[in-house]
Amino acid sequence: MRRSGCALTAALLTLTGLSSTATAQQGAADLGPLLLQNPAVRAAVEFARTDELKTIEDQIRICEVEAPPFQEAKRGELYAAMFRDVGLKNVRIDSEGNVLGERPGASPRPHLVISAHLDTVFPRGTDVSVRRQGFVLRGAGIGDDCRGLADLVAVARALNKTGVSTPGTITFVGTVGEEGLGDLRGVKRLFSDTLKDKIDRFVSIDGEGLGITYIAIGSARFRVTFKGPGGHSFGSFGVVNPVHALGRAVAKIGDFQVPGSPRTTFNVGRIGGGTSINAIASEAWMEVDLRSGDAAALRALEKQFRQAVQDAVKEENARWSSQSLTVSIETVGMRPAGRMPATAPIVQAAVSVSKALNLPVTFAEGSTDSNLPLSLGIPALTVDTGGRGSGAHTEREMFDATDAWKGTQRAVLLAVVLAQP
Repeated sequence: MRRSGCALTAALLTLTGLSSTATAQQGAADLGPLLLQNPAVRAAVEFARTDELKTIEDQIRICEVEAPPFQEAKRGELYAAMFRDVGLKNVRIDSEGNVLGERPGASPRPHLVISAHLDTVFPRGTDVSVRRQGFVLRGAGIGDDCRGLADLVAVARALNKTGVSTPGTITFVGTVGEEGLGDLRGVKRLFSDTLKDKIDRFVSIDGEGLGITYIAIGSARFRVTFKGPGGHSFGSFGVVNPVHALGRAVAKIGDFQVPGSPRTTFNVGRIGGGTSINAIASEAWMEVDLRSGDAAALRALEKQFRQAVQDAVKEENARWSSQSLTVSIETVGMRPAGRMPATAPIVQAAVSVSKALNLPVTFAEGSTDSNLPLSLGIPALTVDTGGRGSGAHTEREMFDATDAWKGTQRAVLLAVVLAQP
């Protein structure tokens, strides 16, 4: 939609906190270039580029503090101090461990929450030192999501250093529990308690590159435990074997046929059990991850998975003419699927920002903190950090920060755009 010169003036006036009858989000497709004409906004965007070395320093500093699943407190304390250092207000850590800092606008609403996640997939004791060669950084979690966390601080610093004012309030959040069995516990707490009914728009910064994600891949995660009487491998031969039952179940899951569109996936990620090579296990377990961008496809896959497990139990019991093998299926994670239409104002706003900065417009599906608000119908998306990377979720993770400032610039302008009424 084209905007008239009067609309441009109205949009720019909102940046000074002056009232305007224009509802900027109604022209979301044009907001990026319109607001970039404001001198303060232009200065903030340019500041993100010239401040890149500081952003890289922050990225390394954050990454060298451990943040194992459910143990993010130490990194959270550092992050709260960084929020205070860049001038955010009402900095606090909520009951779940999320770190929040506010940048008040002229009004409490619209209220934008922009976030990155504190946690990693790595257990305590992992070497988190970062090796640097020029703009190439190597270390566990250096891209996912240490760069997102550094970008978040850089956005706040750029807005405050250049004096950008917004009509709406922006809350910056470092969330906990995004990875693995964290099951989005941080963002779930935000929407159910900490900021309940106070969030109008939500942005997550997560993943290298310049993609925009507005389709949330849902996931269902389970821990399956098989139990039997156990015994000596020779003396008790002939009793049901939980490990064998687990193997039967894994084989069945491995043969699943799933649709390519919507993309639907399955994975047996961890298995365990038994006490000795010469003992029939009394217990064996596995953890299973099922994913799809379509809620119905995910439900169908879960039904198939549950049937495969029950069939494996029946077959193992039948093999030894027994009924003593049992199984339990525990749900350990449930990430809802959700999506915005491509025409949604928040998506069009993100596109306008990328175009205003001459960045490519690419879309992706993903599983991030944005899943939760998308499932609730709250405008949300995830943007990549810029830069390039490889080896995510391994200790060999690499992040190339060459031109990564482009992602930071986009985050700065997007925050300003989404803080408009």
